Amino acid sequence: QVQLVESGGGLVQAGGSLRLSCAASGRTFSYYSMAWFRQAPGKERDLVADIKWSGGSTYYVDSVKGRFTISRDNAKNTLYLQMNSLKPEDTAVYYCAADRVGRWSRPDYWGSGTQVTVSS
Repeated sequence: QVQLVESGGGLVQAGGSLRLSCAASGRTFSYYSMAWFRQAPGKERDLVADIKWSGGSTYYVDSVKGRFTISRDNAKNTLYLQMNSLKPEDTAVYYCAADRVGRWSRPDYWGSGTQVTVSS
């Protein structure tokens, strides 16, 4: 089992920044590809960014490219999402996910989420 706990969400004005963290415990964190998803009210949960186990390969959805940065510290068993130049449309519950092979249609593990609200 892998337990994932997100933190760092909150209320921020448009143009501001937040840094989300996802602390992992249980099985070896470094074996897993990791990702951030988000779900806005009334919408589906969508992939925002992912990072392979080594940290050497990342992916971003077009809407966050150049504004968000995903990273991981395998020594600390922690995943991060640095979010800059935030927009009201970034408002959502943000979830981290872990999967042994990076299969994001059905990740092995989910966190419980952290709310990000961006005011205009």
